[in-house]
Amino acid sequence: MKLHTIFISLCVMLLSACGGKTNTSAVESPQTSTLKKPNILMIVVDDLGWSDVGYNQTTDLFETPNIDELSKQSLRFDQAYAGAANCAPSRAVLMSGQYGPRHGVYTVSPSTRGNEKTRKLIPIKNKRGLNLEVITLAESLKAAGYATGHFGKWHLGADPDKQGFDTNIAGSHQGMTFHYFSPYKLPNIEDGPKGEYLTDRLTTEVIDWVKSKKNEPFFAYLPYYTVHTPFQAVADTVKKYQDKGIKDIKQATYAAMVESMDTNVGRILSMLEAENLADDTLVIFTSDNGGYRMSSFPSPLRAGKGSYYDGGLRVPLLVRWPAVITPNIDQTPVINADFYPTLLNFANAEQPDQELDGMDLSSLLLGNETITSRDLFWHFPIYLQAHHALTDQGQDPLFRTRPGSAIRSGNWKLIQYYENNEFELYDLATDQGETVNLVNSAPEKFKELKTKLLNWQQQIGADIPTQLNPKYDAQLNEQLIAEKLLQIKEQ
Repeated sequence: MKLHTIFISLCVMLLSACGGKTNTSAVESPQTSTLKKPNILMIVVDDLGWSDVGYNQTTDLFETPNIDELSKQSLRFDQAYAGAANCAPSRAVLMSGQYGPRHGVYTVSPSTRGNEKTRKLIPIKNKRGLNLEVITLAESLKAAGYATGHFGKWHLGADPDKQGFDTNIAGSHQGMTFHYFSPYKLPNIEDGPKGEYLTDRLTTEVIDWVKSKKNEPFFAYLPYYTVHTPFQAVADTVKKYQDKGIKDIKQATYAAMVESMDTNVGRILSMLEAENLADDTLVIFTSDNGGYRMSSFPSPLRAGKGSYYDGGLRVPLLVRWPAVITPNIDQTPVINADFYPTLLNFANAEQPDQELDGMDLSSLLLGNETITSRDLFWHFPIYLQAHHALTDQGQDPLFRTRPGSAIRSGNWKLIQYYENNEFELYDLATDQGETVNLVNSAPEKFKELKTKLLNWQQQIGADIPTQLNPKYDAQLNEQLIAEKLLQIKEQ
C-alpha cells in the first residue's frame, strides 16, 4: 500500500458526515431589466471555513447570531466554492471573473514551497497579483456609474485605487496584518487610538463611506483581514471561549475573532436598516477559501485551507436582497467567478473586453430558473507545504497539496496530481468527506470526468508542470512521509 494511502486512512477517523435538505419551492420574481440596479455590499472574510459559522457548525462553540439571522433572510448556497484554496488566487478569480490559467495567480508567492528535495516537478511560476490590463469587477461597476469603495485586504496589486476603486482603506499587496490592535503598521490606513481593533475600524470606515454615498449606487467591497492569522482578539472574549471548553488558546482566540467579525457584520446590517438602504442593497457574505482545520471545531469536510479537497474550497455564501431574492437554501454548485457576470447583469453594466469564466446567476437568484449542467474547475500547478499534517488531511503529510487540477461535475469530484499522473474520484453525494477513491470502482465516471478535465486544460491553455526537479530525492521523500505517518499514528 502506498504511504499516502496509509495517510489518508489515518485521517479518515477525523471526518464525519452530514447532509442537508434543499428547498426547491418556486417563486414569482421580476426580470433584471425591470429592477432598479441595487447598491452592492460584498463581505469577504479571510480564511473562514464552511463549518465556522453557526448555521453550519457541528458544535455549539461558535457564536455568529448576526450571520445566522442573515442566512434566514438570504438565498443560502450550501454548495458554494472559492476559485482557489488560498487567498490571492481566490481573490484573483473573484475580481477578474476568470479561472487561474487566464491570469496566472495560483498561490501566495512563491510557487516553490516545501522541502525542495520532496518536490518531483519544477512548478509553474506564480504571478504576484493581477496585471493592470485585467478589467476588474470594480472597474466594470465604476464604468456603470457606481461609487466604488475598498476596505481591508486587497492582495492583488500595490493599490486597488489603480484597479477600479475610488476609495481604498488598508488595501495593498500585503496579504495579512501582523497587528490586529492599533498601531496597525499597514499601508493605506492611519492608526487609530492605541488598542483599537482592526475589524471594528474597517467596519466603521465602510459604514461612514456608505452613509456618504447613500444617494448614488455604490459598490462597497469589505474583505476583512480577519480571521486570518495571527490569532489576536479581545482578551475577555477569548476567555469566554476558554470557559466554554476550548482548551487551546489559539483556537479560543480564533473563535473570539469569528464572534468579533459577526458583531461587525451586525453593525453594518443595522446601519443599512437605519439609513433606509436595506431594501435597495444586495448583500453578499462569503469567504475567500476554506479555513484552517482545528481539533476543537470538527467538520464533515476533508482538509482545509490550501487543499483542493472540499475543506479547502467550499465556503459559506449568503445573498440577500429583500423583496427581490426569496430566502431559501440552494444546493447548486457555484463558484466565486460567478459574482462578476451576475453583478454586471444586476447593475446593467457592459460586459468587459475579456473572457469571463463565471456564470450569470441572476435568474437563479430571482427564482426564475435552476442550473443543472455546469462543471467547475480548479488549477494549481504549484506546491503548498503542510501546515499541520494530522489535520491538513492532504494526499500525503508533507504538503497540503502537490501540483494538480480538479473538476466538480454534478455530485462527482475528480482530482489529478501531476507528479505521477494520479487521480482521485469521489462521489460527494455519498462521501462528503472524500474518503473513498472510486477511480477503480467507477471506471466510466472516471473516464468521463478525466476527459472533461483534460479538455478544459487544453481549451483554457493551462500551464502543466512537466520539468523534473534535479534536486528531487525520491528515497528521502518516502522516508519523510513514513516518519510523519509514524508521528501521526502515535498522536
